[in-house]
Parts: sequence; structure tokens; C-alpha cells
Amino acid sequence: MHLKKFLIVLLVFMFSASMIFATGSPEAAKPESGNSESPSQDQRVVPSTKGEVYFSFSGITKKVLPAVVELDVVEVVRQETTPFNFFNPFDFFFGGGRGNNNEKNGKTYREYERPGLGSGIIIQQDGDKVYVLTNSHVAGKADQITVKLADGQKFEATKVGFDDRMDLALVSFKCSEKVPVATFGDSDSLEVGDIVLAIGSPYGYESTVTMGIVSGLQRKSTGNISSYTDYIQTDASINPGNSGGALVNMKGEVVGINTWIATQSGGSIGLGFAIPSNNAKRIANDFITKGKVEYGWLGVSIDSIDDNSYPELRKDLGLGNKGGGIILGVFKDSPADKAGILPGDFITKINGTEITDSSQLTKVIGTIPPKEKATFTLIRNRKEMTISVVLEARDDEEKVQANHDIYPGFLAINIDEKMRTKGELGDIKGVMIVAVSQGTAAEQANLKVGDIIQEINDKPVTNMLEFYNALNDKSNKKMFQISRKGQKIIIGIVK
Repeated sequence: MHLKKFLIVLLVFMFSASMIFATGSPEAAKPESGNSESPSQDQRVVPSTKGEVYFSFSGITKKVLPAVVELDVVEVVRQETTPFNFFNPFDFFFGGGRGNNNEKNGKTYREYERPGLGSGIIIQQDGDKVYVLTNSHVAGKADQITVKLADGQKFEATKVGFDDRMDLALVSFKCSEKVPVATFGDSDSLEVGDIVLAIGSPYGYESTVTMGIVSGLQRKSTGNISSYTDYIQTDASINPGNSGGALVNMKGEVVGINTWIATQSGGSIGLGFAIPSNNAKRIANDFITKGKVEYGWLGVSIDSIDDNSYPELRKDLGLGNKGGGIILGVFKDSPADKAGILPGDFITKINGTEITDSSQLTKVIGTIPPKEKATFTLIRNRKEMTISVVLEARDDEEKVQANHDIYPGFLAINIDEKMRTKGELGDIKGVMIVAVSQGTAAEQANLKVGDIIQEINDKPVTNMLEFYNALNDKSNKKMFQISRKGQKIIIGIVK
């Protein structure tokens, strides 16, 4: 009897178990409803909404594209003509140009129109006057400028101002209707890896958008590219015609002005560079309010220190690994001269901003408005100190380059083993002159490259710390005892 009951229970259990395995769990057996849960991440499903299909930047481009314009420019080039009717290559490339012949200083010139293409950003509208920011290499030398809006409208524009040192220009045109104006963002908030869009008119394809990331920050320029700003590096595709266009963050804000590319082919290889928006905003404001850009001027020659160019200098001056820029010379009656800055001073901070090298030192000084007081932190004679300086407005480059009244007017460095071996100098003590500036008192006094300074005003000079201490004593007249090709020479310079 007990065995019969056991067999009945076992059969019931086995039948129930088989039904469970056949139909799944009670929860799984429920009928589907319209509110079923989303599939798990490892399942592939057919998308049912646009949001499940697209990850798009269209909202950003709709906001920014109307504020980015195409610039068609024409520069009139004057070419001296030959006295004979030889084939002129300019006639071939430019179709004979305007055909205008002009005479000047007894010479005949022809004028040719050189077309160019770039991009620009609408940054402001005052009444019917619209301002467009672009690069100086796009519009700075242009004689004719046509602005083409994203909707196809065209306007003749005029230059408001341009500045080759920052490679920025501002143009304006008249429009009675409201036009889209770009919103600028904070370029200092960018981080490497942030997604950005480049917008412009590469090769004339207006309103082109490319996508990439911020590849690097605070990049330095190369060659003839402006060194008055650092650059944002991006792999967003930038090509000829993109210059002056917008680099945009994911908020639809302009964070950079696309300016140049590094390339061997002439096309984009993913190395594009943009002027940070924070740098560009100040320049644009100067153009609008003053008609020109004013840079702060300290009145010094500077450089960064590396062991190859300046052997043992960091050790002599007690700089350790500090970043900064060294003062090589000071112009007479300059803001630096009036404030007491001396050759050999190593600038580490300006208004609390740490200086990494001479390039950054130039940029920071340039951003300080003229007549504004700035606090310089520097190392002198191995001690840190602060000096207040009131900067002046920087002259144009021609006047700056023509100023030769700089002290000391030459560059000296420690003598390393390579120099000793190459010059067969033996164990001679002193520092060697490796450069003399043209037109300076040092050149007029006949100081020469290769001279070894052993004493200044009877003070021994065996390293750069002793050199700067002797050079900066309070006497106005300095007597240099020099070894030149084994001969002793004394040369005097009046500061």
C-alpha cells in the first residue's frame, strides 16, 4: 500500500516537472503586452524609433551653420613688366589680368587679380552692420571681399582691421535684415578627447561639416605661422578654404577659428589647428572698438632654456626644473628698463599665471592691455622676487626691428666640452659670445662671436651667474677683458 502511494506521487511530480520544462517558467508563459520591457544589451533588435537609429550632430549644425559664411576675395598683384614682349607666365595663369599698365619710378607694372577663398564667422550685428571674423591670411590683403551666407545671399564687404601677428581679420557688410550670429564658448574649458566639428567652405564646398576630437591643446606654431597665440589641434578634416571657419563644441559654441594644417600633400591628414576662441574674442573686440589691435610691450629679448643651447645655465642660475623665459637683453627706456628688469632674470609668473617657456611669455605679455600694471615673478641671483611693470603699446614690427638700443646687445653662454674640443680652447675660463646683434653698442664696440669674456670691471667671470652679476652692477660703463684667439683685449661699452 505504501509502495503504491509512493509510485503515484512520483508520477505526479515527474508529469509536473515535464510541463514546466516544456513551457518555461510561469513568468515566461505570460502573454506579451504592449508594455514589454526593453531587450537586454546583448540582444539585437530591429529599431522602432529614429532615436534608436541615429546619433546625430544635426541639431548642432542647424544652430551654427547659418552663422558661418564663405569669403571670396580678390587681391590685386602688381608685377613689373619686361621691356620686351616675351611670354609672361602671369598672363597664362591669370588670363592677362586686368591689363592695366602703370608707371612708377620709371618702371612699368601690370596689375593682376589673384582670387582666394576662405571662411568666416558672423560674430556681431549692430543695426545694419554685420561683423565677420576670419583669418588675416584670408582677407588681410584683399582688395575685394564678397561674403556669401549659408542661404545663398551675397554681400560686398570691407575690412575693419587685420593683424598678421595673430592671423585674424575682421570684415563687415551692410544688411537690413537680422542675420544669425555665432555663440562663442570658453576655449579654456576644452580637454583633449572632446568631440568637435569643423565648419567652413573647403575648396568652395560651402557649409561643409567635419567631425573629430580635440587632439591637443596649447600647440606651438611652426615656420611662419603666428606665434602670438597657441593653437587647438584637431583631427576634424580641415582643408584649403576652411581657414577662418568655426571649430565648434557639442553645445554649438565656437571654441576655435580654423587656421592652418600640417600636411605634405596639401590636403588634410588629420593635423588641423585653430586659434582658441578666448584669444580671438579679445582681438575682435579691439577691431570693433579701436580699429586696431593693441599688444602689451615689455621691451626685452627672451628665450627658453635648454641644455643644448645654454649649457649649465639652469644650474648656474639655480632654476631647477622651473618653467619660464630668460631675459637676454633689455631695451633702453622700455617698460622693463623702467621697472628694473635685468638681463639674466628668469620670468616664472605674470599676474599669477605660470610661464612654461618664452613662447607663452610672449603670448601672456601680448594679452595685457597697455598702461595696465602687471606683476612679474622672477628668479634673480638664485632668489625669487616680484616686480611691478606698467606695459606700453607695442609698435608695429618694422619699428620694433629697427630699435637697436638694447643692453647688452650680445649673447654669451658657458663653454662646454664640445666647444672646448672644437675650438681647441684647453682649460680657459670664461663665457663665450655666440651672437652679436646688429646696430647695437656691442657691435659698434667690436665685440665678436667667439670672444671669451674673462672679466667685467675687474670681476672674474667663470660662469653665467658671475657674468650676469658683473653685467648688472650699477656702473654705466662696463670694461670687458676678452680672450680673442689667444690674445687679451679690453673693450668698453657704455650702458
